[in-house]
Amino acid sequence: MTIENKVVVITGASSGIGEATAKLLASKGAKVVLGARRKDKLKALADEIQNAGGHAVYRVTDVVNPDDSKELVQLAKDTFGSIDVIFLNAGLMPNAPLSALKTDEWNSMIDVNIKGVLNGIAAVLPTFTSQKSGHVITTSSVAGLKAYPGGAVYGATKWAVRDLMEVLRMESAQEGTNIRTATIYPAAIHTELLETITDKNTAEGMTAMYEQYGITPDRIAKVVAFAIDQPEDTNVNEFTVGPTNQPW
Repeated sequence: MTIENKVVVITGASSGIGEATAKLLASKGAKVVLGARRKDKLKALADEIQNAGGHAVYRVTDVVNPDDSKELVQLAKDTFGSIDVIFLNAGLMPNAPLSALKTDEWNSMIDVNIKGVLNGIAAVLPTFTSQKSGHVITTSSVAGLKAYPGGAVYGATKWAVRDLMEVLRMESAQEGTNIRTATIYPAAIHTELLETITDKNTAEGMTAMYEQYGITPDRIAKVVAFAIDQPEDTNVNEFTVGPTNQPW
């Protein structure tokens, strides 16, 4: 399998999709480099992977800080000698109607969901360009494909990720750098995203919807593994994934 021995950097790795992906890839022989803001959860995850015979290191990382992303990539290179994949998974979803004017939350989503992705791309692109190989994977959302009331700013950030990744794919092909991309658009997946919602009515509605439809984050981890496991000359650049019984 092509996953074995690949060095994979994962942001938002302390829970949800990031945690599930780290465990799955490590079980398949990948060397995972974990980044998130919560040191205790990162350490516990790295210890669990290592105790199972896998390879994992971690660094406390705030994706809003460009230097943190650079240092996470450098940790991968210093520890394992290279980097093959970066999975830019960190994100926030404090949804609310625009009329609620939660402008601080708008700015937080822009900082994490857009700038965080850009910081990760900037941190890894020089290495991927130099070695003429690499794989950038991001977590967007079905809200990056269609509009949802209450999700204007969140959706806008996820539409931005969609465009960034498509242009990265196109430019890589034009420049001959062989950088693969994959953008994942999850629907209702059980993660900690709902915990960031402060608007009472929105939180109640989203919680009820996720309780009815939500599936576990390992389902997305399997999609990440599938994307990585394709031959180097093959790029599957978009995946829309959600519960079978959810109309999205």
